[in-house]
Amino acid sequence: MFRLLFLAALAGFTRASDVLEYTDDDFESRIGDHDLALVEFFAPWCGHCKRLAPEYEAAATRLKGVVSLVKVDCTANSNTCSKYGVSGYPTLKIFRDGEESGPYDGPRSADGIVSFLKKQAGPASVVLKAEADFEKFISDRDASVVGFFADEKSTAQTEFLKAASALRDNYRFAHTNSDVLLKSNGIDEEGVVLFRPPRLSNKFEDGSVKFSDDKYTSNKIKKFIQDNIFGICPHMTDDNKDQLKGKDLLVAYYDVDYDKNPKGSNYWRNRVMKVAKSFLDQGKKLNFAVASKNLFSHDVAEFGLDGSSGELPLVAIRTAKGDKYVMTEEFSRDGKALERFLQDYFDGKVKRYLKSEPIPEDNDGPVKVLVAENFDSIVNDDSKDVLIEFYAPWCGHCKNLEPKYNELGEKLADDPNIVIAKMDATANDVPSPYEVSGPPGGVQTPLRSAPQVLRSIISILTSHRYLNYTPDFHAEDLSSSPGQRDILATEFGTF
Repeated sequence: MFRLLFLAALAGFTRASDVLEYTDDDFESRIGDHDLALVEFFAPWCGHCKRLAPEYEAAATRLKGVVSLVKVDCTANSNTCSKYGVSGYPTLKIFRDGEESGPYDGPRSADGIVSFLKKQAGPASVVLKAEADFEKFISDRDASVVGFFADEKSTAQTEFLKAASALRDNYRFAHTNSDVLLKSNGIDEEGVVLFRPPRLSNKFEDGSVKFSDDKYTSNKIKKFIQDNIFGICPHMTDDNKDQLKGKDLLVAYYDVDYDKNPKGSNYWRNRVMKVAKSFLDQGKKLNFAVASKNLFSHDVAEFGLDGSSGELPLVAIRTAKGDKYVMTEEFSRDGKALERFLQDYFDGKVKRYLKSEPIPEDNDGPVKVLVAENFDSIVNDDSKDVLIEFYAPWCGHCKNLEPKYNELGEKLADDPNIVIAKMDATANDVPSPYEVSGPPGGVQTPLRSAPQVLRSIISILTSHRYLNYTPDFHAEDLSSSPGQRDILATEFGTF
């Protein structure tokens, strides 16, 4: 009997969570117990929160005793969530000594959370006292920035520490006042050196770069780091993707894995680097990177590429404006195919890639069907005001909206100045400046003549839960014709 009871007790045992859960009653009194804490404001029903939960838990366990991870259920603790301006889930914020420090904009994986918060914990720049400390620091998988200063009270060290504090979220910093370390690194009085990670060592660039300006200011040091941190062709990961994207960037996607296959990872990277360097030496402006086609499978698909197509790198360019260009020729081991692609790109001969459904043969319905290929001709017609719903075929809210949206199109079909349209945002590239973060992507409109009727329609549509878009006009725009909204509401009905 004792054995049975013991087994039953074990079966009911669950491991205690390393994520701390606070409430309205104790958040303010307990958050100050931590020098540094990451707080997740969540809702139990939120799908993104559910996906984050195991990663958050794993990170909490690995960071136990270093950084505290906290969660607050906003469905049960609305006062705390309201105080900190939570409007969506999950919202993650960093707290230092009980005070909100800022939003957490780092990765959502356990590895990414751990890496990000370790940089946040402790001083922005660690002190190196011995050769062993120095060698260990610069042997990390990420780049390292080290300041060497003979005088710890020097202006140069003060400015270096300012730069480290400003950039601590993204880069690793250390400094030393050791005469031995200064001498072994060829530094007389002061210097700042950027050490690239040993795993990315190559023959096309130096493994370290020295700050060469005579005057040490935090702004100059920051610019030096940002200009040199990645080198010719970095390894793009979840941790650094936000720093790389947003530029004119060529990425070679293949089976990059520096843990299991560093030699194979560098084999293709070196071929990209050789070609990249030849164009950069000509003064051409473009950034380069390699990335795992599995980790960035969404990016690969966005370029219309097949991530299962063997070992050869898949190459594509995305500009800062969002334009996409795809290398259609198979990557060659001698690099000649990449050379031809880049030469054609710089010569303006590569056609921009546009993910688009076919243009509908019949598009005379009350709701016009937009695809990437006909978007400009319909939406950017200066004589018309266009109302657009960006949707996903699987989205329940979109399906609920469809009957009323079609009804709206029918009611306005005879107005030559108004177009009611929809676009499948999962099957077509959505052009700038329109942004779709989740379906339904709101009802958006490029207002030109801005008729009151269209403004009123938007107001009615956005007053219901199906849509999350706030139109870019003021409430007083509607007040000049108060009856218009009532008329539309009567004819159009409510959701």
